[in-house]
Amino acid sequence: MTDNELLPEHHEPGFLGLSHTMWLRILAPSLIGLLTLGAWEWAVRYYEVPRYILPGPILVAETLVRNWGSLSVSLGITLQITFMALAVAASLGLALSVLFAQSRIIELSLFPYAVILQVTPIVAIAPLIIIWVDNIQVALLICAWIVAFFPILSNTTVGLNSTDRNLVDLFRLYGASPWQVLWRLRLPTAMPYFLAGLRISGGLSLIGAIVAEFVAGSGGRASGLAYRILEAGYQLQIPLMFAALVLVSGTGIAIFLALSLLSHLLLRRWHESAGAGDRR
Repeated sequence: MTDNELLPEHHEPGFLGLSHTMWLRILAPSLIGLLTLGAWEWAVRYYEVPRYILPGPILVAETLVRNWGSLSVSLGITLQITFMALAVAASLGLALSVLFAQSRIIELSLFPYAVILQVTPIVAIAPLIIIWVDNIQVALLICAWIVAFFPILSNTTVGLNSTDRNLVDLFRLYGASPWQVLWRLRLPTAMPYFLAGLRISGGLSLIGAIVAEFVAGSGGRASGLAYRILEAGYQLQIPLMFAALVLVSGTGIAIFLALSLLSHLLLRRWHESAGAGDRR
């Protein structure tokens, strides 16, 4: 048996330099999506469903293009809150995780409150936050941060605590300081966990921003995508509502893909999780 025969199929170069596995990952869901959209458009036309009940995907696309000016401005406002909340959640979650890793007492004392923050429905506390905080942008940021914070904190804490004890003992045997152990061993070990939590929190921060905008938008004080959805619903502009929903979903997918790419670029040279596509 030759060496080429021993190589997995996914290592063979394919069209445009992409492997067969990569093409399968791209084409299979794309085909399902196209078939679903085609069936949707056919059903709407065949059964003559009114546009104010269920618009077809072609009408939704036309509405999105026609109203891109106003929707893009709202998208920018929502993304500003989303990325700010994600940045705060990532930095604070990482800092607290490092603090938890240094002191078991601090972790046992504060982690339950992070759990309470996570399990409290944001829909229930968003109105209170908006009432208590005078600045609406800060209130939206707090709501989005609450939703995005826990996955980063939890995952990174698990990663820091998953460091091989034998390696920790080896570092100490060679006289490494606690800072050196943290910087050169524990943080690299926790990096895949942190990035996994970041991918989860990317979508959650968008959800938190949308939910907060729904609450604030009911008072006419917000102009993000959620407010556009509410406005379209009040005016029975259902195609516009669907266009805004498509924009929200597409944004969430783009955030997840971007963070997944970031994770792959950071881990591909040294961690097994970035080579998940190499499994047989």
